Amino acid sequence: METLRFLLRRAGGERPGRRSYTIYRNMEGPGGEGAGGLELKVAEGEEQTLAGDMAALVTPGPRDRTKALTYLVLSALLIFTVAFLLGYVALRGSCPSCAGLRGDLLAVVSDEGAAEESPVPGPPLYWADLKEMFQKYLREDSIESTIRVNPNFLHQLDPQGNVLEKLPLEDPEIYCPYSAPGNATGGLVYANYGRQEDFDVLGQQGVNPQGHLVIVRVGQISFAEKVANADAAQARGVLIYPDPWDIPQDLRKAGLSQNRAVYGHVHMGTGDPYTPGFPSFNHTQFPPIQSSGLPRIPAHPISASTAARLLSKLTGLAAPRDWKGRLAEIPYRLGPGDPGFRLHLQVNNVKTSTMISNVFGSFEGRFEPDHYVIIGAQRDSLGPGAAGSGVGTALLLELARTFSAMVRNGFQLRRTLLFASWDAEDFGQVGSTEWLEGYLSMLHLKAVAYISLDSAVLGDDKFHAKTSPLLTSLIENILKQVDSPNRSGQSLYEQVTFPDRRWASEVIQPLAMESSAYPFTAFAGVPAVEFSFVEDARPYPFLHTQDDTYENLNGMLFGRLPAVAKSVAEVVGQLLIRLTHDHLLPLDFGAYGDVLLHRIAELNPYSSELKSRGLTLQWMYSARGDYTRAAEKLRRDIYSSEERDERLNRLHNVRIMRVEFYFLSPYVAATEAPFRHVLHGRGPHTLRALLDHLRLLRAAPGRFDEGRFRRQLALATWTLQGAANALSGEVWDVDINF
Repeated sequence: METLRFLLRRAGGERPGRRSYTIYRNMEGPGGEGAGGLELKVAEGEEQTLAGDMAALVTPGPRDRTKALTYLVLSALLIFTVAFLLGYVALRGSCPSCAGLRGDLLAVVSDEGAAEESPVPGPPLYWADLKEMFQKYLREDSIESTIRVNPNFLHQLDPQGNVLEKLPLEDPEIYCPYSAPGNATGGLVYANYGRQEDFDVLGQQGVNPQGHLVIVRVGQISFAEKVANADAAQARGVLIYPDPWDIPQDLRKAGLSQNRAVYGHVHMGTGDPYTPGFPSFNHTQFPPIQSSGLPRIPAHPISASTAARLLSKLTGLAAPRDWKGRLAEIPYRLGPGDPGFRLHLQVNNVKTSTMISNVFGSFEGRFEPDHYVIIGAQRDSLGPGAAGSGVGTALLLELARTFSAMVRNGFQLRRTLLFASWDAEDFGQVGSTEWLEGYLSMLHLKAVAYISLDSAVLGDDKFHAKTSPLLTSLIENILKQVDSPNRSGQSLYEQVTFPDRRWASEVIQPLAMESSAYPFTAFAGVPAVEFSFVEDARPYPFLHTQDDTYENLNGMLFGRLPAVAKSVAEVVGQLLIRLTHDHLLPLDFGAYGDVLLHRIAELNPYSSELKSRGLTLQWMYSARGDYTRAAEKLRRDIYSSEERDERLNRLHNVRIMRVEFYFLSPYVAATEAPFRHVLHGRGPHTLRALLDHLRLLRAAPGRFDEGRFRRQLALATWTLQGAANALSGEVWDVDINF
C-alpha cells in the first residue's frame, strides 16, 4: 500500500530527465506531428522505467514468475522470425520485475513501431464459452494484492475584531480545491447538508445566511453544490464537517477520528475550470477566462471536533429534528448566534499549473477496430485512497490481465477495448474531461460506451449503477448471471428485487455531476455507467480522508473486500464482453421513448398557462412520437437483416452508438454550457431548466421571462425532433413537414 501511495502522490508531476506519458504535452512523433493519445506510447529507451512503475502496482506471486519464465523458454524455442525475437526481448527482457503484469497484457505501441500481431483466429466462441473463459481467468487474489498497494486558518473574534481563539484545522493537507481565496468574517448559521431545500427551511424560519458564514454537514450532495447554494443565499463563506450521525455505528466504535476532515473540490463542473469547454494541452493559447462554476466565496473542510466547538456557541431557534446529528452535547441551533460571536476564515489557496499523466492501453478489434469500448479508473488520491482509487485501479489491471489471457486463448474482439488510467480525477474528473475535450470531434463517431470503475466498493449491502438509459436493460440481464457476494445461492438481481417494487428503482440511479461517468454522457454524448456496492444505511465515511485505508475498507466489509470486488469485476467483465463481441450493439435505443414521455408529462400540469399564451406541448409530444416510431423501424430493420452481413451490421451499429450524442443540444456552445445533454446536462437548454422556468408562473410570476421561455421551448423541442430524425436513418427517409 505504501508503494501505491508513493506512486499516486507523484502521479501529477514529472520526474527530471524523463518524458511524461501523457497526451497533455506537446509531443511530436515522426514527421513533426503530435503523438496520438489512444494507445499507450512508450518513449525510446524508457520501457524499463514505465514497466517498472506499473509493475509496482502489482505484487506478483511465485506462480506468475514461473509462467513468465515458461513463456520466455517457449518463445526461444519457437522463434518464427528474428524481428519477433528482437521485439519480444526488447519489451519483456528489459523488465524482469514485470512478471506479474505480463508483457503482452495490452497492445503496446512504440512511437516508431506497430502493434503486435493478433493471434491466428480459431473456431468461433459463443456467449456461454466467453462467460466461462472470463470466470476462469479472473483472479480474486490478484485484485486483493493490488488494492494493498499553504495553510488556511479559522479564528474566533471578539466584537472589536480581535482574535479570541485560533481554531485548529487538524488536517493541513485537507482543503477545498477551487475555493475562492480571501477572507470571510461574520456570524455562523447552521444549514444541515446545504441543499436548496435546507436553505428554504432557513428562510421559512426567518434565518437569513446573508453576511454570515454557513456550516454544513458532509453528504447528500457534492461539496460544489453546497457552496453554490450558500453563495446563492449570499453567505460569506462555508465550513463543511462530517457529522457522526452519518457514520455507521460499528465504524464509530472502530475509532473513526473526530479530528478528521473530508476532502472535496468545489467546482460546479468537471475538468480544468480555467479552460472550460476546450482541452488544456500545452500548445493551447489560453484566453483569460474561467468556468462559471467556480465559487465566489471561500470554503474549507473542518473536523467534527472543531464543528462541535462552533455549533455549541450558536443561539436562536432549535434546528428541525431531522437536522440534528450526533455531536456530543450539542443542541443544534440555527444561529447566527450571539452578536459578539464572529468567525474569521482565511483561505490562501494558490493556483498552480501541474502536468498530469493519463495512461492508455488497448486490444484492437477485428471487424470494427475504429469503434471503442472504454473502461477507466482514477489513479490519483490525496491520501491512501483504498476506495477512492485503489479498488478501481486493481480492477482495471485485473480486467486487462484477464482479457489478455482470453485473447491468447481464442477470444476475438469485434470492437477495440480501450483501458484508461486517469490522473487528477480528485480535482473534478480533470484527466478524463480534458481527454474528452481534446478528442470531442471524433469520440461521437467512435466511442460505443464508457464504464467507470471509480468508487466501485464502498460497502457490500446494496448494488447500484449510475447509468444512461441505453445500458439499463443490458445491466439487468447481466445481474441475473452474477452471483451475489453476500447471499449464497442468489444472483445480484435476486438480491435487489422485491415483490412490490421494480428492480430498476432499487438499482438504477441517474448520472450525477460528481460521478466520473457524468462528463462522458452529459458532455460527449457517450452512454456511460458507474457501478458501486454501498451500505444500505449510510455511505462509506472514510472516502476522501486520510483514513481511506485498505484496513478500514476491508474492515467495513468484514474481511470480504476481495470477494465483493470480484463481483464487480464479473459484472463489468460480462458487460465488456457483450459490448466488444456481439454483432449488434446491445444498447436499448428505444429506452429514451419512455424517458421522454415521463419528462414531457412533468410539463402537463401547466398546460392551461401555456394555452393562455398561445403555446402548446403538442410538438414536443410529436417529436417523442417520431423518436419512438424511428426506434421501432430500426428494430424491424435489424430483425429482418442477415446477421452475417457485415456492411449492414456496421450501419446499424453506427446508428445505435450515436443515439446518446443525438440528445446533445446543437444550440449551445460547449465552452459556455459544456453539459449539453437535454436530459442529463445542466443549463437553460435542458428539459429540467424548462420545467423550473415554467414553475415560476405560479411561484414567482414577476421572474418569468416569456421571451426566454419561448426560446427554451422551441430549441428543446427541435433538439428532441433532431434526435428522432437522426435515428430515422438517411435524410431521404425522414418525413417532416416544415
